[in-house]
Amino acid sequence: MHAKLIALKQELSKAVIGQENMIHGLLIGLLCDGHILVEGVPGLAKTTTINALSAAIGLAAKRIQFTPDLLPSDIIGAQIYNPQDHSFSVKKGPLFTHLLLADEINRAPAKVQSALLEAMQERQVTIGDETFTLPAPFLVMATQNPIEQEGVYTLPEAQLDRFMMKILVQHNKEEEELEIMRKAASKSFQKIETVLSIEDLHGLQESLQNIHIDEALERYMVQLITATREPTRFGLERLSTSIMFGASPRASIDLYKASKAQAFLEGKDFVRPAAIAAVIHKVLRHRIVLSYEARAQGITSDEIISTIVETLPVP
Repeated sequence: MHAKLIALKQELSKAVIGQENMIHGLLIGLLCDGHILVEGVPGLAKTTTINALSAAIGLAAKRIQFTPDLLPSDIIGAQIYNPQDHSFSVKKGPLFTHLLLADEINRAPAKVQSALLEAMQERQVTIGDETFTLPAPFLVMATQNPIEQEGVYTLPEAQLDRFMMKILVQHNKEEEELEIMRKAASKSFQKIETVLSIEDLHGLQESLQNIHIDEALERYMVQLITATREPTRFGLERLSTSIMFGASPRASIDLYKASKAQAFLEGKDFVRPAAIAAVIHKVLRHRIVLSYEARAQGITSDEIISTIVETLPVP
């Protein structure tokens, strides 16, 4: 792994105990300029991780608590009328930041979702008749609480597709939780130092261009995505009744970029099949729409992805 990334992970470990999966996913998101969707119960250091990441890189970070009564202007900003000179000025919202924690994003109504959609995809925000470019890098880490039942809106497929990866966050191990308990009670968490600049981050992002992917592996990735849309073509007839809609072309792009980032984090200058296997569940699990039959039988998108990976021959 690159020396600066090692230093970054060491700084993050001062504030975040365990949760390697979430930290690893965030690093891939930063390297690839992609957004991350995190699903997990409250109290698993999601806010702490974003704050630590912003401190370690010197980036601006903001948090929005999504609620059913939230308005688009609450996140993107609005035009403010000045009665003294009868003019309008723009007050920018919390969306204008480098790292945005969109907490419990599935509590927000459709209008707020659509406002966030433009920001995530186009990296710009329209307020009135003016369009503003968001700062670079711009990364959204959105969280979903899987145990919520009331006041929750299902995220539209178009928005889910904007997230590069979906990461499932689990509870810490007992030893990790013991360490968290002791440090929190004694307030002995160390201060995060800035070890990476925005220029360093841009340099690391450019380094991904030097990661080689063999053409056979490129075709393999496309076949993995195609198998979610046309499983019968690959001898996966049993999956045809489980999948309503397969992954979009964005999945191919994100799998390609995430595989490069995975190889880079492993300290390799080329992508191996193992790097694809390491990220494919994160890239695809939120992009496969299951049929009613599959949901009734308790089949998950992760199981479908595993079946596809196990069936298709690795070049």
